[in-house]
Amino acid sequence: MADVARARRLAKRIAQIVASAMEREVKDPRLARVTITDAKVTADLRDATLYYTVIGESVDAPPDVASAAAALDSAKGVLRSLVGQQTGIRFTPTLTFVADTVPEAAKSMDELLARAREADAEVARLASGATFAGEADPYKSTEMDDEEEDLRDADSEAADSEDAGSKKTEAVDTEKPEDAGSAADSVDTAKDGVTGPGGSTDAER
Repeated sequence: MADVARARRLAKRIAQIVASAMEREVKDPRLARVTITDAKVTADLRDATLYYTVIGESVDAPPDVASAAAALDSAKGVLRSLVGQQTGIRFTPTLTFVADTVPEAAKSMDELLARAREADAEVARLASGATFAGEADPYKSTEMDDEEEDLRDADSEAADSEDAGSKKTEAVDTEKPEDAGSAADSVDTAKDGVTGPGGSTDAER
């Protein structure tokens, strides 16, 4: 049965040996900016995978990952021999180098979070000076709706009453001249029919 704890200890030891050898034993300038970040060994202790990162010559310069990978591949034999000598195990594990993308992913995530925070701050700044396009509280309560409906009903009833009063007044005003004219005609007719002392009417006189 494989000893997982032993595999972990061996992986840690291999990472230390390789990192030290890259700095002191292997004279390749392409490895000057290479850092071993982690190592894993299979349960049967036959294969070791080492993860590494590469930094650029300056802060703004991109890392030369291709050159670093080529340098590690060319130094693989020397590094494996040093691992076998310093670990003393019967079978020296094969070495496989893999570029570690976790730091780059973490850096990209930090940049995204920073931009998101800046965007949130800008939105908050704009919102602090903004005003409502409509009412401050567009949601009216049921009580307010009932009161407004009662007011509308009262206004409607008042308007109907005013219309009815206006129509009644117009009807009265229209009837008065006709009544006055009829009364005048009756008086004139009565006058025409009155006879004088000799039995003659005013017209005959």
